[in-house]
Amino acid sequence: QVQLVESGGGLVQPGGSLRLSCAASGSINAMGWYRQAPAKEREKVALINTGGSTSYADSVKGRFTVSRDNAKNTVYLQMNSLKPEDTAVYYCVADGYLYSRSYAYWGQGTQVTVSS
Repeated sequence: QVQLVESGGGLVQPGGSLRLSCAASGSINAMGWYRQAPAKEREKVALINTGGSTSYADSVKGRFTVSRDNAKNTVYLQMNSLKPEDTAVYYCVADGYLYSRSYAYWGQGTQVTVSS
């Protein structure tokens, strides 16, 4: 069982930046982020494996960057040029396979609100 603890959410103005962090209780190949906005389904944001391969949603390419520190079992999400439509609860996820259709482990979620 892997436990995930997120931090770094909050309120930011449009065009601003925010950085999320997520620490896992153990080593696991794939980590990353999903999000869920009000009245919408959860969607992939960005994923990364221990080898550094990444997968991004089209809506965040060029604005968000996912990275990780394998020694610390920690994944980060640097979010730049934030838009109101990025407002959502962001969940840290982890699984053995980067392209898993259903990630096995989920954090408790952290709220990101983009508003002026």
